[in-house]
Amino acid sequence: MDSNLRWSTVSERTVKGPTTTPPSPPGMSSVLERNMQALQERRLREESSATFEDRIAQAITRFTGSMRFVYIHVAIFGAWILCNVGLIPGAPRFDPSLVILAMVASVEAIFLSTFVLISQNRISAAADRRAELDLQVSLLAEHEITKLVGLVRAIAEHQGLDVRTDAELDEIQRDIAPEVVLDEIEAKTALSES
Repeated sequence: MDSNLRWSTVSERTVKGPTTTPPSPPGMSSVLERNMQALQERRLREESSATFEDRIAQAITRFTGSMRFVYIHVAIFGAWILCNVGLIPGAPRFDPSLVILAMVASVEAIFLSTFVLISQNRISAAADRRAELDLQVSLLAEHEITKLVGLVRAIAEHQGLDVRTDAELDEIQRDIAPEVVLDEIEAKTALSES
């Protein structure tokens, strides 16, 4: 009885819930919301700038990657095979050796793999652009942190704190040249591959 009373109370609260939009969850700053909006607008702009061929390839790839596509193929290929091996009485055996089915499946595989590659190329190009943005933001953040470390160190020295003995601070305070890091990564990769 008590659980029924509790359930009805919960039901009433659910029905009588707020009719206005709840406030943003804590931690959702205006900067984060602005960034999310900018990314959404960018994604929509990229989708609208896709060529007609890219849109067709994307639609075909999306459909062929669905379970509906699998079900259709199971039904068609299953019926084809059952007809041609004589398991459906009265159905004509138009491909008794299943050679036509194999040819149809092969041609279909060629076209589907081409559509998938077109879609993957588009996705890869978008991922490359995002990676470039990530790199630029990371480099900017690294530079800003380097400047902040120098500023905090100057404040600490002004306050009379001895920070000269911390070797790690000297290392953090130096700007990193990305091309040097890339050269080092490539050199280490070449060494490990040989």
